[in-house]
Amino acid sequence: MNVVRVEKATKDYLLGKITVCALKGVDLQVEKGEFLAIAGPSGSGKTTLLNLISGIETPSSGKIFIDERELSGLTNNELADIRAQRIGFIFQNFNLLPVLTAVENVEYPLLLTHKISSREKRIIAEHALSQVGLAQFARHRPLELSGGQRQRVAIARAIVTNPSVILADEPTANLDHKTGEEILGLMKKINQEQQTTFIFSTHDQKVMDMASRVVRLWDGSILG
Repeated sequence: MNVVRVEKATKDYLLGKITVCALKGVDLQVEKGEFLAIAGPSGSGKTTLLNLISGIETPSSGKIFIDERELSGLTNNELADIRAQRIGFIFQNFNLLPVLTAVENVEYPLLLTHKISSREKRIIAEHALSQVGLAQFARHRPLELSGGQRQRVAIARAIVTNPSVILADEPTANLDHKTGEEILGLMKKINQEQQTTFIFSTHDQKVMDMASRVVRLWDGSILG
């Protein structure tokens, strides 16, 4: 089953009087449980493609499907629900809220649902933190954590809703080599044990070496 399907997606940006084509008719299918790397140099369209898959941006033409549901035509609230329930995000800058503790940051995506109690949300968040080895740091704020620990919190936040797919935009870019390898190993472990689908945008060879499949983007098009 395809968790993500992209059909002939294009994305144009108007910069002054010039139209820049960031993506040119991209086709992509991602099955459940894949550990997929979208690789390419800066400006190749990697982040744009992730933004289309997440519904943050809309394609100029073409179609995007998440769990076989097409994103075009959905309202902003419907797109927000899909992002909250079906998509997890990991960013190179962690994007943690500095005033919240680690467990509060992990719990944050659950606040959008009213189907479970506050106590259950906290239990789920604490379990996610334990999965990334940070149970003892639950009450620490981001500034009290190392870069690797912050990225582990971000991973816990991404998995806490049990999403269909996790989108990771250059997740190792701000980490040293050893820490980056540890973080990648953690994500691979989650992928293998829980069959969680990961899609990376990256130019990190470590990510490409660990990926189950590498899709290469160049100047807005998929090579090969």
